[in-house]
Amino acid sequence: MLNLSALAKANTSLQESLDVFQDNNFISKLNDKQFHTIRAGVIQNFEFTYEVSWKFIKRWLDNNLGATEVDGVSRRQLFRIAAEHQLIEDVEAWMTYHKYRNLTSHTYDENTAKEVANIAIDFAVASAALLIAIETRNE
Repeated sequence: MLNLSALAKANTSLQESLDVFQDNNFISKLNDKQFHTIRAGVIQNFEFTYEVSWKFIKRWLDNNLGATEVDGVSRRQLFRIAAEHQLIEDVEAWMTYHKYRNLTSHTYDENTAKEVANIAIDFAVASAALLIAIETRNE
């Protein structure tokens, strides 16, 4: 049985940062430095939650299928296996999250920051769904 507290905390932290980021009344009152700081928090929460999420996918698959089934597979294949076992719904969406996670670790410019902050909104929903899927299958 997996201890899901780290995934739950990561999801909560991401959602809380998005709640602030999407509060247009609050955001409209910020100067550029403050806005960029809030957005950077969203991006950091996205990065962390993505890392925790895919690692929990791998752990669940290791525990339920055996390590030999998932060790050494590509990220795409890992997500395909996860979809086959109904942990995630959309392999391509998870590959997009992976792409943006990689972008954040190699480059940081204004356009990338905007894109990652926007993708974090969709990812928060997917990661919350992952948590529920693992909770319901956590034996």
